[in-house]
Amino acid sequence: MARIGYARVSTHDQDLDVQLARLKAEGCGIIRSEKVSGGSREGRAELATVIEFMRPGDELVVTRLDRLGRDTRDVLNLIHEAEQRGASVTVLDPHVSTRGEMGHIVLTVLGMVAQMERRFIKERQREGIERAKAEGVYTGGKRRLDREHIWSLHAQGTGPAAIARAVGCSRMQVYRVLHES
Repeated sequence: MARIGYARVSTHDQDLDVQLARLKAEGCGIIRSEKVSGGSREGRAELATVIEFMRPGDELVVTRLDRLGRDTRDVLNLIHEAEQRGASVTVLDPHVSTRGEMGHIVLTVLGMVAQMERRFIKERQREGIERAKAEGVYTGGKRRLDREHIWSLHAQGTGPAAIARAVGCSRMQVYRVLHES
């Protein structure tokens, strides 16, 4: 029987350290982590790996349910998949486990709350953007690439692949920036 920890944050600039320390303190021998949105299961390779390699008696441990997912259906499907493999799921805050029947009910309710919270966040974000647009202060999302640096490297004769490596992006992004100029 293994305790397998799973930690997740939504963006690359967020920190996993608190979750990792908590999972380690809880005795998780294996801990997998990733920096990807919990809105769906797409792109969550570490979670897929954990589920795929779970064995009977194993326990998947997460610090909070929203680390597992923000969609009720996804969370319940993950729990179902773990149970199909003879494993259980434990959430540390609040402490709930699928080992008991009551745990299923509590996790279902918490999953619904996480999904509702995600909808509220999106709605507040949408309202804020609309308000900023109406006031003329909306400039769009923060640019993640230094376009001047890309153009400068290109002007010096550096190829798109080398620019992508230097800047830390894909070649396709370099082509898009170069096409803008």
